[in-house]
Amino acid sequence: MGKILINCLSLILLISVNFAFAQSIDTERGELSLTVPAGYEASTPAPLVLLLHGYGKSSGIEQDAYMKFSALATNYGYLFAAPNGQRETQGNQAWFWNASDACCNFQGSQVSDVDYLMTIISKIKSQYNVDGNRVYLIGHSNGGFMAYRAALENSQKIAAIASLTGAGATKAGPAPSNSVHILHIHGTADNAISYEGGALRGNTYPSAVETVERWAGYNGCDIYGSEVARLDLDRNLPGLDSIVVRYDSNCRAGGSAELWTITDGAHIPALSDSFSATVVEWLMAHPKI
Repeated sequence: MGKILINCLSLILLISVNFAFAQSIDTERGELSLTVPAGYEASTPAPLVLLLHGYGKSSGIEQDAYMKFSALATNYGYLFAAPNGQRETQGNQAWFWNASDACCNFQGSQVSDVDYLMTIISKIKSQYNVDGNRVYLIGHSNGGFMAYRAALENSQKIAAIASLTGAGATKAGPAPSNSVHILHIHGTADNAISYEGGALRGNTYPSAVETVERWAGYNGCDIYGSEVARLDLDRNLPGLDSIVVRYDSNCRAGGSAELWTITDGAHIPALSDSFSATVVEWLMAHPKI
């Protein structure tokens, strides 16, 4: 009986050591679940990753169920949260972020989602040892638009962003005060946010290439990228379906730009088993300095 008890306790200890656990952060929009990696120690700064959902019925939790970044928190040692944006009060009552003229504040909310995200980051920093040089945003669709806006307006706090099928601001403005690494992932067959650029309800958004070249310019990089690799990002497409073009020549410290083009990829791609880990590894390789 004693041996069985010891074995059970050993199993519980093994599970607790190897699996992340959830904590609750109180925000102005209610409780936010924070994934803390197993082995987190307050004496060691940890990266922070925020995942921003797209426009529609899917909340932050549902976005993570699709992209599965919380499941990688322990492997890569980062704190993780998937906050909710605002919710429409009429019509579809969709979740959205007040990100750009094009997407997706269709009911004219005056609430600043940038301020909300910065409050979340500050709140987490007040309770956990966050590495200030490794704060990252990942966004899908409207969440990608939001990641670009947050990075532009708070470049001193954001090390890098990854946008899946999002876009930059409608118009190019002044460069941010600090460099930010950006990764843009987009499918050429996206019929919601076109790879070639387009408009939503009369408000335009730039193409994938224009978005990346704009940020390459912001970061002081040459705006002529080089193809450096091929990746498998969509499990429903054959072979190495994605082309990696990198803009990292003559960039200022802390900045670069990269475009992953999924040939024939849709707005909601069937993510390959390696997709999320590949994105995380890219982020972790691009700290603030």
